[in-house]
Amino acid sequence: KDEQHGKDFTLYRMESLRSDTEKATGQSNSPKLWPGTRFTLTGHPQKMLNREWQVIQSILSGDQPQALHGSQGRGTTLGNQLEVIPADRTWRPRVQSKPKVDGPQSAIVTGPAGEEIFCDEHGRVRVKFHWDRYHGMTEESSCWVRVSQAWAGPGFGNLAIPRVGQEVIVDFLNGDPDQPIIMGRTYHEDNRSPGDLPGTKTQMTIRSKTYKGSGFNELRFEDATSNEQVYIHAQKNMDTEVLNDRTTDVKHDHTETIGNDQKITVVKGQTVQVGTRKEGGHDQSITVANDRCITVRNDQTLQVTNDRTVSVSNDDGLYVRNDRKVTVEGKQEHKTTGNHVSLVEGKHSLVVKGDLARKVSGALGIKVDGDIVLESSSRISLKVGGSFVVIHSGGVDIVGPKINLNSGGSPGTPVPALQPAVLKALADDKSLAAEQNDSNASSDQNDNNDEGEEAPEKSVCKECLKRAQEAAAAFAPRG
Repeated sequence: KDEQHGKDFTLYRMESLRSDTEKATGQSNSPKLWPGTRFTLTGHPQKMLNREWQVIQSILSGDQPQALHGSQGRGTTLGNQLEVIPADRTWRPRVQSKPKVDGPQSAIVTGPAGEEIFCDEHGRVRVKFHWDRYHGMTEESSCWVRVSQAWAGPGFGNLAIPRVGQEVIVDFLNGDPDQPIIMGRTYHEDNRSPGDLPGTKTQMTIRSKTYKGSGFNELRFEDATSNEQVYIHAQKNMDTEVLNDRTTDVKHDHTETIGNDQKITVVKGQTVQVGTRKEGGHDQSITVANDRCITVRNDQTLQVTNDRTVSVSNDDGLYVRNDRKVTVEGKQEHKTTGNHVSLVEGKHSLVVKGDLARKVSGALGIKVDGDIVLESSSRISLKVGGSFVVIHSGGVDIVGPKINLNSGGSPGTPVPALQPAVLKALADDKSLAAEQNDSNASSDQNDNNDEGEEAPEKSVCKECLKRAQEAAAAFAPRG
């Protein structure tokens, strides 16, 4: 209260306490002397009492003896007993003690028709007491009633608003009926607890209810021996925000099932370790039912300590924008069960530090637009059957049953190289793959939102490969 109201309240309280400090009583037969009237007393032997007085109490009494048998000779009389105080003193009635409410009471939370949660900006609700016969189960059943929470602070704490129809326990601060407060809530026959008691007596549950629906969010603790469990249920979305580090330690198995897509974004590094060599190692298995796309925006290093096997059931394509280096410290075996086509747009150098052997079961054709130079520090031999030609530093040896010079004959039909159209198709297919790769890289840089999307597959033209295989078929030389 402000200062002026405090002074007034103190003054009124003091005047009430002093109301009977100077008081007089008297008798009168005047019916006009009722509380609040004033009169001036004169002729009293004590001169100090001859003053103006104010009536604060009047008790009237009348007598009509004519109604009694044998008393008809007496007249009607009227008298009153007075209590007065000096007129210059303000009379205040004594302050009556405010009624108190003893103990808490139960009530039902109310609200407008069709509303499930009804509260104000302070989280207060309205209730209807069981003894209230005048108000219905509406928002007019009571004043706003505060709700006690488990923890309450400025902008933080616990908040659970009682809903319409819930039974609550209402207490009164200092027994004041004008200061009700909800101290708790309780279950009953129509307001059942979560679970199925007593079967779920080992569970501690925090369960909400979907607003005007049947869903719920739940946090449940199971304390049954050897079956302890923490259960979390989100009716729809679940978001977790960690401003610093997060550590999850699973001592045994970990299973995750995702019914739809999954997206993981790692801004910096990521390390995945499956088992350790000290423990003998453990396996990791990844199964993708459909397509899989991996986008690495910087370097990637794959280290396999033991063997590595890659099995592709269909086509396999590899596109390297820049240089590619393959180092095999041991043996390397390459097996192609079908035809093999190799296209080099630049120069091709082959350096063999040991021997080089090639075996062709069919015909061998070599076509060069320029010169052919075969150089050996020892000798060069050409052999067909029992005939052969040997070129060495000492000369040229020709051995055969018959040697013909300028005697006609035919050079035979050479094995044709790849047709120009096939070479162009392969080059166009490579160029298309490069353009697709450039487009994907540009899209990754311009739109970060596409990070988790699948990149278009760099397809290989099967028709081009088929034509190349047919064009590379050997032709038998003519005699």
